[in-house]
Amino acid sequence: MILIVDDDIAVRTSLSLLLENAGNKVYTADCAQDALSIVSQQAPQLILLDLNFSIDTSGREGMELLSAIREMNKNVPIILITGWASIELAVNGMKLGANDFINKPWNNEYVLQSVNTLLELHTAKTKHSTRRQLDHQYNFKQIIAEDPVMLDILETIGQVAATDASVLILGESGTGKELIAEAIHENSLRRNKPFVKVNLGGISSSLFESEMFGHVRGAFTDARFDRTGRFEMAHRGTVFLDEIGELEAGSQVKLLRVLQDRTYEILGSSKSKVVDVRVVCATNKNLLEMVGAGTFREDLLYRINLITINLPPLRERPGDIPLLVKFFVDNLKEIYNRPFLSVSAAAMKWLQQLELPGNIRQLKNLVERSILVSKKNELDIDDFKAQLEISPSKKAAVQLPGVGSITLEQMEIEMVRRAMNFHQNKITKAAASLGITRNALYRRLEKYQIPFNDTED
Repeated sequence: MILIVDDDIAVRTSLSLLLENAGNKVYTADCAQDALSIVSQQAPQLILLDLNFSIDTSGREGMELLSAIREMNKNVPIILITGWASIELAVNGMKLGANDFINKPWNNEYVLQSVNTLLELHTAKTKHSTRRQLDHQYNFKQIIAEDPVMLDILETIGQVAATDASVLILGESGTGKELIAEAIHENSLRRNKPFVKVNLGGISSSLFESEMFGHVRGAFTDARFDRTGRFEMAHRGTVFLDEIGELEAGSQVKLLRVLQDRTYEILGSSKSKVVDVRVVCATNKNLLEMVGAGTFREDLLYRINLITINLPPLRERPGDIPLLVKFFVDNLKEIYNRPFLSVSAAAMKWLQQLELPGNIRQLKNLVERSILVSKKNELDIDDFKAQLEISPSKKAAVQLPGVGSITLEQMEIEMVRRAMNFHQNKITKAAASLGITRNALYRRLEKYQIPFNDTED
């Protein structure tokens, strides 16, 4: 049973018809007293709560009712109904325990999507399955893991994949966030539709609208042809927003608008388009700290993290390292036509003791480099150790200028110039060598007025 709390009879009637036609039993209440009575006697499965259900438009009564409901029932999913102007109020409601919020005027399809998602997540039961059981039920063939923490994560993925819940994947670089996003898509009802990857760290703020929403010919200088945006490409499918922590403030507002309203405008056109996408985001940054520092919007954070998945670093699941090494070796046997390749037991134990700050990505590179350099069929500790010692992740001794001989800004300018020259103006490679994102490098080039011709393909 679903409870709708709103003082407006038109809102109650409209939502009741929508939800009843979708097969739900619906109760309604026009005041706090009736709502609390229904919650205590009928135990609804989900509540739609308007924050302004009286003549008072401050939202105070709605927040008080939300708190009272949470005291009576800590688990019932609650969706807040609000206007765009009171998004900040909705965010405060999320802090008090609401699960989601929808805008007035709402999109019927989105309301049903949100309701069904929360109902399915609320009724999902944790089974603590084995890897064999998970593989029988889901498609996780690209994810190599048997660690208990990872199995719990795969179980969560399996449970949420069939819903349209927004998912935020957190973890250090190289932990496999993109693979998890792909697994969510492959196990969803959208699996036969597009899976569109977007590296937000590689999109400058000036190009954000064009990249994400597309543009029409003549929208700006050099816009010689119409361009399809990433959201339109992902329609009916899944869009994976990687490095969302790199998104600048202005772009965050534009992204929040399309996630909230499910509509956008193509650059250079006043015509709005509706989009139906499942949103999965990832970052290696601490978004809560960024919210506290004022560099990431709190309302955007609540919009993207209905489900949060924290991927552990590889050093916290050393038991998976032999599985990963075997997987890499088996693939490289075919690629390099070396069918008798193997790794000694001693080397495998030694690999399990490494810190591997680059996680799975670093381990894969280490294995491949060792195979390329060594002529032996069985790789031993020395083979891996030799490559680890020259690994880019190892901190090499750096000859620094004397204190006072150069400012920090001058040193940064010089390093940016050197990286751009060395990599022949290839932004991606230059940014990687400096340990920053493409977007961060673009900002420095603009800040220091360093001329360049981007030779990126």
